[in-house]
Amino acid sequence: MFYNIQYSNIIQMVINVVKNNNKSSKYVIISYIIRKVIVMEKENDNVILVNKKLDVVKSETENIKNLIYTIRGKQVMLDSDVAMLYHYETKYINLAVRRNKERFPENFCFQLTETETENLRLQFATSSLEKENYGGRRTLPYVFTEQGIAMLSGLLRNRVAIQVSISIMNAFVEMRKFIARNGQVFERLTNVEYKIFEQNKMLTEHEKKFEKVFDELQKEKIAEFKQSIFFEGQIYDAYSLIIDIIKQAKHKILIIDNYIDDSILKILSKKNKNVEAVVLTSLNCNLNRLDINKFNKQYPVLKVARTNKFHDRFIVIDNKKLYHVGASLKDLGKKCFAISKIEDMEYIEKISKLS
Repeated sequence: MFYNIQYSNIIQMVINVVKNNNKSSKYVIISYIIRKVIVMEKENDNVILVNKKLDVVKSETENIKNLIYTIRGKQVMLDSDVAMLYHYETKYINLAVRRNKERFPENFCFQLTETETENLRLQFATSSLEKENYGGRRTLPYVFTEQGIAMLSGLLRNRVAIQVSISIMNAFVEMRKFIARNGQVFERLTNVEYKIFEQNKMLTEHEKKFEKVFDELQKEKIAEFKQSIFFEGQIYDAYSLIIDIIKQAKHKILIIDNYIDDSILKILSKKNKNVEAVVLTSLNCNLNRLDINKFNKQYPVLKVARTNKFHDRFIVIDNKKLYHVGASLKDLGKKCFAISKIEDMEYIEKISKLS
């Protein structure tokens, strides 16, 4: 989590805490916390006015505070912001650090990770992290703590270095005071974020449980199905039942229908992955080889064979369940018909042998 002295950034941070949570009560809580921060600042006669255009020449303490972030529990400044204040290019600041590594341990200066850099950019829209001239920044930025900047100021030699160093030190002091005054607010924000995370986690767990229950209910519904009659116009209901039957298959689906067309492909597209589908139909069916090949590229495996051994329509699931369909699958719901489940395993074995 990164905290910046600007109130606009504090508000953005709070909004991020309740991101993807549309409950209005959370926003009421956050609004109350922000108002308390403002009241606390007024009571201490230390209301901070944010200048959108940073005056680089004057390097005032108030402006410098806006360049301080909290990363890994430390108050730090980006190398590019330090370079701007000292009137150096960023590469020369980092070069000075590399040449004096023994003077900059990790609690003085450290390099951000990709995740930290991206979080900082997204949370504060930090212009210092945007692509620079001449092809953009190619390395992850470094950051300096208060001690690191004090050490760096002793290595730099220019006219503004002394005054800038004083302003930066003052800014770090003010930043510590601000965090100390509002520590309870930040702690509350963290608690709110944690509670929202836990609530979302619980909701996700409940959603998974509900989905599992619904799946089981659907399985029970199909398992209990014996026979159903559909009347003219009940196209959707008829298709829904056929698709539910198709989805039961774990290994193989056998469909016997002399009058199928390409609508059978839409039904079979709902089958489980890697389930083999075999269609037995008449020599005159309206299903061409090109359609079959296209289907197999996306939903393998489909096999189509021609036969004249059957008059009625049947669906066999995993060689265990047999359904008799009173109408062609291409005509579901156009006229009154029935779908019946046949329990006798003897018939399932005979039909499987004929196919």
